[in-house]
Amino acid sequence: MRIETLAVHAGHAVDPATGAVAPPIVLSTTFEHGPDGSLPKGYVYSRDRNPNRISLEETLCVLEGGAAAAAFASGLAATSAIFQSLSPRDHVLAPTDAYYGTGVQLREIFARWGLETSFADLSDPTLAERAVRPTTRLVWTETPSNPMLKVTDISRLAEIAHGAGARLVCDNTWATPLLQRPLDLGADLVVHATTKYLGGHSDVTGGVVVTRAADEFFQRIQKIQKVGGAVPSPFDSWLVQRGIRTLPCRVRVQTASAMRIATFLSQHPKVATVHYPGLSAHPGHTVAARQMSGFGGMLSIQVAGGPEAAIAAVGRVRVFTCATSLGGTESLIEHRASVEAPGTATPQDLLRLSIGLEHVDDLIEDLAQALG
Repeated sequence: MRIETLAVHAGHAVDPATGAVAPPIVLSTTFEHGPDGSLPKGYVYSRDRNPNRISLEETLCVLEGGAAAAAFASGLAATSAIFQSLSPRDHVLAPTDAYYGTGVQLREIFARWGLETSFADLSDPTLAERAVRPTTRLVWTETPSNPMLKVTDISRLAEIAHGAGARLVCDNTWATPLLQRPLDLGADLVVHATTKYLGGHSDVTGGVVVTRAADEFFQRIQKIQKVGGAVPSPFDSWLVQRGIRTLPCRVRVQTASAMRIATFLSQHPKVATVHYPGLSAHPGHTVAARQMSGFGGMLSIQVAGGPEAAIAAVGRVRVFTCATSLGGTESLIEHRASVEAPGTATPQDLLRLSIGLEHVDDLIEDLAQALG
C-alpha cells in the first residue's frame, strides 16, 4: 500500500472489544498474568510493553520499511540509546553540521564514557572516506542537516560505512519517511524526533529508532529502552500516532510552501544566502533530487547586515512565531545561534524557518515586511 494509506491504517485496527475506530488509550501500568507467570495477553508492565507504544512502533516500522522499531520519550533519548549500544573506545564518525544536541552528547557525555568521535563534512564523500578508522563502528548522518541544510548521499555513505565495518545511522527527522527512506538507500538505522513532523502539532515529545535488521545490536537498543526506562507514555504514543495520520497532507503543503518562500527569499535584497535543497543553486540539489521525493518544509537564511539585522527581522514578524522546534502546523522562526551555546558553529546571521500550514502568501508578506 502507498504511504498515505499506511499512515492512516498501519499499526492499529478497529478495537475488537468496543468497535472504536480511534484506538483507546491504555493507561494501566500493570497487566494480569497467569499464576505461573505466563502472559496470556502479551503484556506485564507498561515500561516493558504498552499497547499504545507497540502500536506506534509497528506504524513507524511500516512507514520506514524496517524490521523493528523502539520508541523513546524524546529524540535525544533515542539518539543516546544508539550511542550507549556501542562500546568504550569504539569510534563514531559524525557530521560537522547536525542537530546541536547530538554533538553535545558525543562531545560532553559519551567522550567521558570512552567513546571516540571525529567530525567531518559528510556531504563530501571524499572527506568521509578519509575520516573512517579501523575502530569506526558507527557513521551518523543527518540529511538535510540542521541548520545548514547540507545534503548527504546516503547510498554512498552507506558504502563507505559498510566498507569500514560500521553501521550507518540516518537522522530522518527533517525529511520524514514521506520524502526520504534511508533504509532503502542502505542505512542500517533511522532516527526520528517524533516531536517534530510525525507528531506534527507541537504538543508531544518523543523519539524512535527503526532498524533494517532486528539483529543483536538492535536488541541492545531495546534493552536500553526497557531497562533505561526512557519510554513515551501511552498518551504520548497515542498523540504521535494520531499525528501520523495527517503526515502526508501536512508535509506536502509545507514542502510546496517552503519552495515558494525559498524562491522569494533568494531574490530578496536583504537576504545574503538561502539554504534550501530545492533551489537549483544549492550544492546538494542534485543528490537531494535523486534520493528525496520532495525537499521538505525547513529552510535557513543568512541576512544581509549581520546578526543585528537578523535579530531585528525576527522581532518584526507577525504571522511567524519566534520559537524553537519545527514540523508543527504553525510557522516558526528563530535566530539559531542564540539558542545554542557560546562558540556554536552556526553563523550569527542565520535564521532557521519551519514552514507551517498558513497560507503561503501570508507567510511571504510577513517575511517581506519583517526584512524591510
